[in-house]
Amino acid sequence: MTTGPLGEVHPNNDGTETLVLRRVFPDPIEDVWAAVTESDRLARWIGHYEGTGGTGGTVEFTVTGEMDAGGEEAQPVTVQILDCSPPTRLVVDFPSEDGGAWHIAVTLAPHADGTTLEFTQRLAAGFDATDVEAGWRWYLDRLVATVAGEPLPPWDDYAPKAAE
Repeated sequence: MTTGPLGEVHPNNDGTETLVLRRVFPDPIEDVWAAVTESDRLARWIGHYEGTGGTGGTVEFTVTGEMDAGGEEAQPVTVQILDCSPPTRLVVDFPSEDGGAWHIAVTLAPHADGTTLEFTQRLAAGFDATDVEAGWRWYLDRLVATVAGEPLPPWDDYAPKAAE
């Protein structure tokens, strides 16, 4: 399987960077929106949540996709919803292991007969984008496969190879 396009890294004025990844779907924007916001649809490619979403709200999110890469189901974390503007924009702060937050945005726009998805993650100062880019490419390609009704791509196609 060919993996989806690589991400771009853009510098921010404060010394941090933002990782940007894009995917194009032949599907209507409402279907792609549902795949990134409805718990049962999210569960097919990344994880599920409990709670009521919406701008200013929180949900308890559990990442389950890691199990397909040989990992374990993560413990639920509280995700803050900063902006939820159906069907075009979702911005969240997702807690990170270092005690900070991953600022993540998903923006959808009509494209020809389908939808373009732009994913961005603002990285903490000194954080190497290559450490997270492979994982997000894998998850977004899992999203593409899920929406298309195709098999999920294996993690081994994305996992950074150890230096020899």
